[in-house]
Amino acid sequence: MRISVLRNMERLTALWSLGILLSLSFGGVLCQTTNYTRPVFNCGGDLVGDTGFVGSEGFPSFYKPNSKCTWYITVPEGNVVMLSFRIFDLEADPLCRYDYVDVYNGHSNIVQKLGRFCGTFRPGALISTSNTMMVEMVSDSGTGGRGFLAYFNGGKPHVDEHQFCGGKVTKSQGTIKTPNWPENNYPAGISCSWLITVEPEMVIEVKFDKFDLESDTYCRFDYVAFFNGGEKDDSRRIGKYCGDTAPQNIITNSNVLLVQFVSDLSVTSDGFMASYTSIPRGLRTPTADGGGDVASGPRVSSTATRVRLTPIKPVAFTTEATTTTTTTTTTEQPTPRPKPVRPIKPVRRPVSKPEPDESRPATGMDPMCAKACKRDGTIKTSLCASEFVITGKLTALTPGPSGSMQATVSLIKTYKTGSLTITQAGETTSVKLVMPCKKCPLLRRGQNYILMGLVDEEGRGVLTPGSFTALYKAPHHKILTNINNQPC
Repeated sequence: MRISVLRNMERLTALWSLGILLSLSFGGVLCQTTNYTRPVFNCGGDLVGDTGFVGSEGFPSFYKPNSKCTWYITVPEGNVVMLSFRIFDLEADPLCRYDYVDVYNGHSNIVQKLGRFCGTFRPGALISTSNTMMVEMVSDSGTGGRGFLAYFNGGKPHVDEHQFCGGKVTKSQGTIKTPNWPENNYPAGISCSWLITVEPEMVIEVKFDKFDLESDTYCRFDYVAFFNGGEKDDSRRIGKYCGDTAPQNIITNSNVLLVQFVSDLSVTSDGFMASYTSIPRGLRTPTADGGGDVASGPRVSSTATRVRLTPIKPVAFTTEATTTTTTTTTTEQPTPRPKPVRPIKPVRRPVSKPEPDESRPATGMDPMCAKACKRDGTIKTSLCASEFVITGKLTALTPGPSGSMQATVSLIKTYKTGSLTITQAGETTSVKLVMPCKKCPLLRRGQNYILMGLVDEEGRGVLTPGSFTALYKAPHHKILTNINNQPC
């Protein structure tokens, strides 16, 4: 599934590159070009016109360290500037202290700031109140990324706002809806996130008025997901929904709710409209978290469909509030049957070399986990040998398959990221880590750590018994920065 997503992202990037080239060919105001095959993005400048693109210097190459670039966007009088980020890849930091993009409501940094952004979480669309907007990007001397690409256009005030979605919401009640609602289907290839915060002593109730997203058994393509708190953490996920049957009302367990809507590059539908309101804590029972291993599918009413899906992923429907008694009985019956069979296979072939991974769940004899729980190298040698080097707070630690552990780390600073997937939700950036051995390295939730390791095919960090881990304190930042700037 991840390979498919990566391929779609590559196609999306190619499409936008083609769009940029066409824009330039027809007199776009985006940037200067030295030839007719590839646009060149400069550090700052004046962008004047109805539409155009703005990108970090040298995009899609990595942006330069220790730089500050400012772009001044102007659209025709009587219009407002609408800015939509298409690609975003900057150094992640919870407070965006190192590399960041600031967007201002005018041609000055003394006017209203529309937002500061960093990490890899693509910001929502931004709209000015006049025909001018300023975009400023700052980078420090440390880790960088590929930068950003954004599209701007002029629009009539208060006319095209329904095309956009996402943002921070602090009102006690309101509505959320997909772009283009209700006139047209939502667009393909978009991602929108709402961070809803109400009074501290209240919780949030969400009711759907209309719901119609592309249907899929595990909601892999178009979906809306709800998370308790402001972080996109699978352990806090309330549910993930698609199809044409509206979910039951959703009740949070705190005063903060993150809502994420995603559509892929193919089929689209009408979308959804939902209303939320704050209610006193304890008035209603919170909706149970779906958990990291649960992919809540479309809420179909067909009992036969659910029975057919049970052998594939029976746990996916254990939290469905709309499942009937008959359905629950039929979905639970097949689950005990395969369980006696699976452990027997590895026991029969304990020395089978072609399938060493099969034997591990049953025997627990993973050679890697039998090693002494000791770091393989020093902080310098480990930094050079590792694919990722980060500091962060361990916010979640849960058991994984085959005796492994899965962790979520809220980032403090990144020094090397490689192909590590970094997620940003609100002001929080985080990564997923996998520890194949349950007791090594031994990490405790709530502690700050220095973490170094490899990256798997799914973009998750991997910590083996020999990986470098250590409790992190503020002075370590200078040490890690100095080592990172030295040749390996």
